[in-house]
Amino acid sequence: MFLRCPPLGPIPRALLSIRKDFGVSEFIRALVVTAHPDDVDFGAAGTVATLVRDGVDVTYCIITDGDAGGFDPSIARSEIPRIRHEEQRAAAAVLGVTDVRFLGYRDGELTVSHELRRDISRVIRQVRPQRVITQSPDRNWNRVQASHPDHLAAGEATMAAVYPDARNPFAHMSLLDDEGLDAWTVPEVWLMASPTLTTYVDVTDVFELKLRAIGAHVSQLPDPVEIEARVRAWTSDNAKNAGLGADRFAEAFQVVPTA
Repeated sequence: MFLRCPPLGPIPRALLSIRKDFGVSEFIRALVVTAHPDDVDFGAAGTVATLVRDGVDVTYCIITDGDAGGFDPSIARSEIPRIRHEEQRAAAAVLGVTDVRFLGYRDGELTVSHELRRDISRVIRQVRPQRVITQSPDRNWNRVQASHPDHLAAGEATMAAVYPDARNPFAHMSLLDDEGLDAWTVPEVWLMASPTLTTYVDVTDVFELKLRAIGAHVSQLPDPVEIEARVRAWTSDNAKNAGLGADRFAEAFQVVPTA
């Protein structure tokens, strides 16, 4: 279930079905685009689990291999991409997601290039989602760790791919001419870690799945107990801000109509 709230004013208390979408008449496919393996699990695993449970096909597009991640110097850096691919696929499987795609960009070096916009547009045209979930291109000064430069670049490139690239048949002409990928218009984008939150998803019923998905990223968790405590605190605060009350957990987004 999710709550929609305006940027200003009180948060509505009525709970809405996750399938009741703003301007989306048929919601059957969602695409998640993130900079690194594990980003989706920290930011939106509960929402993804709810979507999958509700019959929505979810695809992950992970832009980098996370090759700058990890904490154990005994692991060869050349092994990190393979490890992180395996961890992300395992985390996705916990939530019921089987379609996980990696674009292979370098971790820590992401820029909003023409090539990146084209590559994300390709996946949008292949998947043809009614919703894209991605990272906010706006820096959040209250959660600066969530505004990693790669996250900001991923969000900006994804927004550019949603509008105008993927819907414009004359943008990235090779996608149509060489690959037969017709233009596709994404009706809405949900932004993680935005400084302007408008929607809260109650993920209490699937919270343990979220923790299991995060826990699959073993190479990134030097202190799993501390990470779990931090995630519980974040999502508990979200639930309180949404008016859900005590002992509830929520994920938070900015919903952007893009049709």
